[in-house]
Amino acid sequence: MTTRQHPVLKNLHLGYWLIIIICLIIVWFMLKSLRILPASTEQYARPVGSAVDSLNGVKVYFNGNISHVQERNTAPDGYNIGLKWQCVEFVKRYYYEHFGHEMPVANGNAKDFFDRQLPDASYNEKRALVQYANPSLKKPQADDIIVFDGHLGNKYGHIAIVSKVYDNKIEIIQQNPGPEDPSREEMNLVFENNHWKVDHKRCLGWLRIE
Repeated sequence: MTTRQHPVLKNLHLGYWLIIIICLIIVWFMLKSLRILPASTEQYARPVGSAVDSLNGVKVYFNGNISHVQERNTAPDGYNIGLKWQCVEFVKRYYYEHFGHEMPVANGNAKDFFDRQLPDASYNEKRALVQYANPSLKKPQADDIIVFDGHLGNKYGHIAIVSKVYDNKIEIIQQNPGPEDPSREEMNLVFENNHWKVDHKRCLGWLRIE
């Protein structure tokens, strides 16, 4: 003898499964928007390693998904430039090729280039650069290294070069911002209480040669 499931219970079970499926779809979209999910580099229109931009003759290369890494790029003298084609690699390559600058500490994640223990306008010995906090008494300048803190989708942070400075905004040039994001980005610049502030919640500060 078989027992028939009550229609209400059957519909209830279907409702539970529907809720689970909807929740999984929402979680998938959230993870994708935060760039946590890995992606194949073969799905993009341009090949990984192709040039997408340049500043003062130093090229920015396409990396596909932000978590994708290739071999390490080293200078002829053995200096560690960084992993191709991460954001750090472009910044260090820019300073090496454009300024001939080598950092005493050549490794570290993007957010580690900013030393949180230093006061504004202090010398960062690890990078051999002067470091300015956000906000700072000094306005950002073109060719400064600008550093951003990590977040849920990228715990390592981000780093870029200031390409242009205006009265109330800056433009940055960056490598590996994400497969669908541009290499150039503008951010508002605010002057208040005699300090200059890059209006970005994760901007830690900027560094420069002086």
